[in-house]
Amino acid sequence: MSDWLVLVLAILAACAVVVVITLVRHRKAAEDEDPSETPDVIEYMTMWIGVIYAIVLGLAIAGVWEARNSAEDHVQAEAQALHEISERVRVYPPDVRDRIRADVNAYAGYVVHTEWRKMADDEQVTDRGTELLRKIRADITDYRPANDFEAQAYQPLLDQLAAADQARNARADSTGATMPSVVWWGLITGGLITVGMVFALQIRRTRRELILAGLFCATITFMLFLIWDFDAPFSRGIAVTAEPFVSLFPGATG
Repeated sequence: MSDWLVLVLAILAACAVVVVITLVRHRKAAEDEDPSETPDVIEYMTMWIGVIYAIVLGLAIAGVWEARNSAEDHVQAEAQALHEISERVRVYPPDVRDRIRADVNAYAGYVVHTEWRKMADDEQVTDRGTELLRKIRADITDYRPANDFEAQAYQPLLDQLAAADQARNARADSTGATMPSVVWWGLITGGLITVGMVFALQIRRTRRELILAGLFCATITFMLFLIWDFDAPFSRGIAVTAEPFVSLFPGATG
């Protein structure tokens, strides 16, 4: 099922719950009940609960969005470091240069065609990808530069390799969920309390009030959906893609 279909169904369900509860409550209300006589303290508490919950939602969205951007930066840094390795080995002998470039392309192709699906499905990188990166490291470190020109390129290659390894480790750490479960419980409970306070204001069955209450619940549902969608950068609707690898290594095959 598409994530956006889930969002639409969740919004419709939230609106339906609000309408049903309002109609049932209105039918069971006492005949002399006056909705305009809501105590001021309830209105005051409802206002502050809504403000506090809005701040919490904003902080949660900012946190998961920052985590998603960081994951995207890790992918870009890893792909760029590998591309630099592939370009800088041009000073090496043809057999060494071709072997390193072939291993870099093999690693990039594996990440794009195999490891990315593993990250989306299981939220983790693979041991095979780690082995392919180690092979690139062995190709570079096992070669002994034959002259000063090659020696000058040796250390920058090691630096780029270290940058790729570091970016891969950061990518591996970014595959899982960002928000702890206790935060999710807080967000959901806070949403229920916030919506519940709407009913504490004794909303009536008028079309205007029902529409506003439904839009209020739909907005909260949409915000929670965004947090959930951004929470796993590689496995949900608006996920980080392997575009940096695809653009820098167009000929890489898995």
